[in-house]
Amino acid sequence: MKKVLFVCMLSVASFLSAFAPADEEVFINRHMDLARAQVEYMVQAMKDKEGFPRTINTSGNMVTTNMYDWTPGFFPGSLWQVYAYAPDTALKASAIRWTERLEPLKFFTEHHDLGFMMYCSFGNAYRLTGNPKYKDDLVQAARSLSTRFDPKTGCIKSWNNFRSWHGTKVYQYPVIIDNLMNLELLFFATRVSGDSSFYKVAITHADNTLKNQFRKDYSSYHVVCYNPETGAVEGRETAQGLADNSTWARGQAWAIYGYTMIYRETGDARYLKAARGMADFFIHHKNLPADKIPYWDFNIGQEGYTPGVNSYARKDTGHYRDASAAAITASALLELSTYAGKEGKQYRQPAIQMIRSLASPVYRSEPGTNGNFLIKHCVGSIPHQTEIDVPLVYADYYFLEALHRYKLLLKGEKLFPVALKGGVHGR
Repeated sequence: MKKVLFVCMLSVASFLSAFAPADEEVFINRHMDLARAQVEYMVQAMKDKEGFPRTINTSGNMVTTNMYDWTPGFFPGSLWQVYAYAPDTALKASAIRWTERLEPLKFFTEHHDLGFMMYCSFGNAYRLTGNPKYKDDLVQAARSLSTRFDPKTGCIKSWNNFRSWHGTKVYQYPVIIDNLMNLELLFFATRVSGDSSFYKVAITHADNTLKNQFRKDYSSYHVVCYNPETGAVEGRETAQGLADNSTWARGQAWAIYGYTMIYRETGDARYLKAARGMADFFIHHKNLPADKIPYWDFNIGQEGYTPGVNSYARKDTGHYRDASAAAITASALLELSTYAGKEGKQYRQPAIQMIRSLASPVYRSEPGTNGNFLIKHCVGSIPHQTEIDVPLVYADYYFLEALHRYKLLLKGEKLFPVALKGGVHGR
């Protein structure tokens, strides 16, 4: 498989160099049309299923998950993304149906992923329909998420506990880099309710994460473990990366996206500086391939990065690409480019390269194939030996979001006309 993928990488490089960007909007429309066909196949495939699509198994069959997993919001979110591109009564009905199936989650407090679960689904639903019920559901979800915040640590607790990959310690207050993505739900809740407590939780978490979860070069630790009694940092480890001191690619993508969004909502220049530093680490890393689709960890194959003792059942640490990390990063970089002034091009161009790579035959599936997912060659968790070189539902969501953002920028439109920008809801 790896030899075949290498040949494909050479093909996509030739594809990119040969492409003449005469009409980028035609390119976007073509791939949104393909996406529409694919999601319609997915809707049909899910017609009699209770769960939510997540990936495929080794036989190529769809794997679903229940609503309490962290990923169920991405399928209805993708339906809304396609509906925004091509409004259609049937597609809207499907988006509403799959979104409203998640309504019980507004009271869910067992882990931190309510932003992914509710904002990607209900957030898009509210944006596109204006239904006030969806706004109320989102505010309640923000209340539920806020119950996981503790002033002692200054962070929202991610998982209920975390066992070190070294097999010797169980931490009681783990915070993962992914948690930054859930803050957008809190910012939204303050904006529509006027309750600044959500905003304060969000920026406190953002500040402590910036302080404790990054190295001097703006690379990220996956998991920071706090002492729940004192708030002190007890450990910096990984759960899905190569090693505690390595940089997990999707974690870095969450960081770029997260701090770009936090800058949008606060106007605080510290967050813009952080987002740019994190983006620079990603796009200029010596191990980022020419097609801009990263390996699952930036330090794979390098000396000085040792996997945890108990982390690899088959010791498989191969050079797998993670297209999901590229999709997230591409979307984030497009937004970041709008905040960087004259230097915006240095973020927009890599984003476009990522989008074009993801849209190439190497990573982009044809309708009716790939378990009805859009994007191929993603990685869930190498340490857990699960979801390796498969499609993942969140890769599809952020690829569609990136296409939407690219189209808006081509038309000279703002990505986010409304944001908090400090002021009445500031510190």
